[in-house]
Amino acid sequence: MNAKPTLHTVRDATPADAAACADVYAPYVTDTAITFELDPPTTEEMAERIATARRDHAWLVLEDATGDVLGYAYGGAFRARPAYRWSCEVSVYLRRGVRRTGAGRALYGALLPRLAERGMTRAIACMTLPNDASLGLHRSLGFTDVGVMHEVGRKHGVWHDVAWAELDLTTLR
Repeated sequence: MNAKPTLHTVRDATPADAAACADVYAPYVTDTAITFELDPPTTEEMAERIATARRDHAWLVLEDATGDVLGYAYGGAFRARPAYRWSCEVSVYLRRGVRRTGAGRALYGALLPRLAERGMTRAIACMTLPNDASLGLHRSLGFTDVGVMHEVGRKHGVWHDVAWAELDLTTLR
């Protein structure tokens, strides 16, 4: 059952959140094709990802009233070439049992304006298909479908399509 968190706080992630974020993310790596990573990142790798995202973009966590991390969302570089520097890729990951509770909306509700304030003009979401929950969340937040790349990733012995969606962040400034 998905229990709605009774009280939650969205805040900037710190290196101290790396273990909790790695714990949230690991089942997506091991049990699903939602991410194409094959090995869950270590706490140290997650800490570096948090630090990298915070330099130019943002990484936020959602915690419950007891301080437990329920999920996280972040923005990062869309592409390495300088012409892309005003676009960012965004992702959100939630602990099992927290999906479809408004937690993803709360995280993105804080993340997207922050990215706009940092000069980002476009947020890009990349979603492995099938993934109705992610498609629904992004569409409900105003992301528009850009296209689908077919059978571009293979995980757990199955080929997967990837959907792309975008959001104009200039309207959030």
